Amino acid sequence: MDQVRINQMLAVTEAAAMAAGKWVGRGEKKIADGAAVEAMREALNKLPISGRVVIGEGERDEAPMLYIGEEVGLGGEEIDIAVDPVEGTNMCAYSQPNSLAVLAFAPRGALLYAPDTYMEKIAVGPAAADAIDIDASPQENCLAVAKALDIPVEDLTVCFLDRERNAEKIAAVRQAGARVRLIGDGDIFAAMATALDDTGVDLYMGSGAAPEGVLAATAMRCMGGGFQGRFLFRNDEERERAIKTAELDVDAVLQRDDLVRSDEAVFLATGITDGELLGGVGDGDRAHSIIMDCKTKSIRFVQSFYQVDS
Repeated sequence: MDQVRINQMLAVTEAAAMAAGKWVGRGEKKIADGAAVEAMREALNKLPISGRVVIGEGERDEAPMLYIGEEVGLGGEEIDIAVDPVEGTNMCAYSQPNSLAVLAFAPRGALLYAPDTYMEKIAVGPAAADAIDIDASPQENCLAVAKALDIPVEDLTVCFLDRERNAEKIAAVRQAGARVRLIGDGDIFAAMATALDDTGVDLYMGSGAAPEGVLAATAMRCMGGGFQGRFLFRNDEERERAIKTAELDVDAVLQRDDLVRSDEAVFLATGITDGELLGGVGDGDRAHSIIMDCKTKSIRFVQSFYQVDS
């Protein structure tokens, strides 16, 4: 992607993070999310693009802005856009680490266009990218990844969303001898953490939202990590919507490159709260962001400074 376009899109995640940042620690997750959504949409609509939201705030009848299928921009280059204006709304509301404003974009047709449903996921860093198998048991995946990383399985740390639906897998991982790290929200970061140094996370698995799966897969493609997913539809309507838009076998195991079909994809995130990856927006005078470019396989950390009215 053109560097000018990347910089334009970076300003979008910064705007969302700044808007949500005003609500950090105030216990108002819906207000924080709404502020970020409005700021992100306003920023996108100022750009010379013909953007289509393929991953957004939900279906059109549920989300007034940044809904799946919404067209944004002034007109121009046709791109697909995946957004999560506040990844970790609870973390933002209660001033907990790792809340992010996230956006990925790619040429039209390159990002999976699918409904807001659930997805079973497994992710790992580059060194073990070929070792994971979503159809294998948690114990088998732990052993395979530990072998690929050349560490004892007892030293392996597996991250899960702390949800009852993941309880069986969590128990199986502990039975295999590996460590478990539970998080309340933020499974985009959790998947990315497997490919980043110093996070202490080696493997991510369990079920979470499908939109976050596409965003995580974009980051993993940029970093060379492994990612697999499978839709977990809640009803027939979700399945039918996926059949119409996704343009693939919706019952199949989805590899990373099924979700992100081009090296022209770019992943962007700006910190809302301080975290292991990025600093937060603090008092609103600076933004800490990461840019991942799949084409160049580059990862850049950026600080932007803003003049705050006194």
